[in-house]
Amino acid sequence: MDWDNLRIFLELTRSQGLVDAAKKLGIDHSTVSRRMKRFEEQVGSQLFDRNHHGYTLTADGYRLVDYAERMESTMYAATEELSGHNRLLSGQVRLGATEGFGTFVLAPHIAHFCARHPHIAVDMLPMPRLINLSKREADISVTIERPQSGNYVVAKLSDYRLRLYATPGYLAEHAPISKVEDLSAHPFIGYVDDLVFSEELRYKDTIAPAAFRNFRSTSVVAQYTAARQGQALAILPCFLAQQCDDLVPVLQEEIEITRSFWLVAAAEQRPVARVSALWSYLREAIEPNHDFLMGKSREMVWRE
Repeated sequence: MDWDNLRIFLELTRSQGLVDAAKKLGIDHSTVSRRMKRFEEQVGSQLFDRNHHGYTLTADGYRLVDYAERMESTMYAATEELSGHNRLLSGQVRLGATEGFGTFVLAPHIAHFCARHPHIAVDMLPMPRLINLSKREADISVTIERPQSGNYVVAKLSDYRLRLYATPGYLAEHAPISKVEDLSAHPFIGYVDDLVFSEELRYKDTIAPAAFRNFRSTSVVAQYTAARQGQALAILPCFLAQQCDDLVPVLQEEIEITRSFWLVAAAEQRPVARVSALWSYLREAIEPNHDFLMGKSREMVWRE
């Protein structure tokens, strides 16, 4: 197989449209279309269904993706090795993370990392979704789910705690909350059910399944901002809620949820020097912040 055709094939599967794929590849969209038709003839199978929605993978197309991504990873690793780039503390590293943790915890630490390594450029992707390493969306990902398959290096970064929060004003103006059963009479802020990107986020229904969510968002930062207005209760990570005086824990002794952050990288990427440097720094930076992430301290510890 012509590797260049596989490269175009992979980009088209990720963009799912000729125009977007062509822009990312730096070629004309008619060239992409023509090359894919030839490629399908070469492999002897239809890889895409073409319709007004764009290009959709067929069953054979899905089967080819896994092989093509492995070839892409091998080609990338070989290029890095032969060029010597994998041994240099320079270049670009892309770090994906969950939105709240990435924005409020990792970002300030990454600023210190960049000061320590001025020749490494870090692209930070705090997203309200899982980062797809197989599609090369990032070199390293911090996720709330441990990968169950794939050729990845995985390390537990830290546990973190969530609690139920409200403003003092809300608690003063609404029905008292002295036990878990009282929560059913109060409005909640939470996630959009059909857009929750991880089962690890479905914690509201285990606490107050009958409570009404009058504000829902895919963004934990949006939930945090809305909760500070004093109109409803919200389950939030302690590292997020404890950074302001507007929010206080509710039923602190009865309600606490523990989840974990995992550090993940593709196996062929992990040994690259700049990736390894960031990986090690993240573990060094987060380890002394266990109390902060578990809601036992309101102050982050910094590593220069």
